[in-house]
Amino acid sequence: MAGLVLRRVLGALPVLLIVSLITFGMMRLIPGDPSSAIGGLSATPAQLAQIRADLGLDQPMLVQLLRWYGGLLQGNLGRSILMGQDVMDVTLQRLPVTIALSAYALAITLVLGLACGILAALRQNTLVDQAAMMVAMLGISVPNFFLGLLMIILFAVRLGWLPTGGYIAFTDDPVGWLRTSTMPAISLALLQVGLLARITRSTMLEVLRQDYIRTARAKGLPHRVVVMKHALSNALIPITTVVGIIVSLLVSGSVVTETLFSIPGMGQLLTQAVLNRDYPMVQGGLFLVTAFLVLINIVVDVCYSFLDPRVRNG
Repeated sequence: MAGLVLRRVLGALPVLLIVSLITFGMMRLIPGDPSSAIGGLSATPAQLAQIRADLGLDQPMLVQLLRWYGGLLQGNLGRSILMGQDVMDVTLQRLPVTIALSAYALAITLVLGLACGILAALRQNTLVDQAAMMVAMLGISVPNFFLGLLMIILFAVRLGWLPTGGYIAFTDDPVGWLRTSTMPAISLALLQVGLLARITRSTMLEVLRQDYIRTARAKGLPHRVVVMKHALSNALIPITTVVGIIVSLLVSGSVVTETLFSIPGMGQLLTQAVLNRDYPMVQGGLFLVTAFLVLINIVVDVCYSFLDPRVRNG
């Protein structure tokens, strides 16, 4: 187990390096720089040049990159140009919000996606199957920002059941957290529900046709035991893979959702940082988000060893 984790961690290091290089290069290719945001429209060219010199942006790109890597090796991701705070501190304040929202959306995805997929597989070519797949296709087809707008108009503006935006921490008010997080979580989850339902259905259909399932039924085992213990447990490997992908999609999809619902998470933070050319915030924030997603993939790989003895023994 330790060897598996070590191999995955070593394999993740090039990924983090490539992401940091791409982020650094793309931010420098975008027109404009932080000096324009800091100096404002009335700043003179001399003042802008002085701001760039103070921030070290007048140095060659290679020097800036090596300086950032030097700070990274010391656990320092830099200081936000516009917020005036350490990138690590700001990220650790915002990341729990995104994780909580993604976890809520993941719970909705697992409940609805697995239920629709299993029911569709057990009732293949029936109205239940068609209805479940219709829900899946609807989820895949509707963009999350469009669904979010529809939900705001219906549940917030017309019915007044939920707030149009904002965020309340779970530790401050659990009920308030549910009220502010339900619409964003549903808009994030619906697309992933469709993906998980389709994968679950196809995997369950394949497993249900196996000889050991027919043998279990011939032995007189209850239908619930055959489905949940023998069929579903053997279908969890591909489902677990998809769940790992879904977690990555939920975190990346939070950029649009958090901006739409005014949620102070990593998505909103990175959006503002890109618009304001806050180089350290974008580089450090994306680096930490990538590290979190890599950690999720390592957890998925570890889960394989528990779900399939062949992976553990191999």
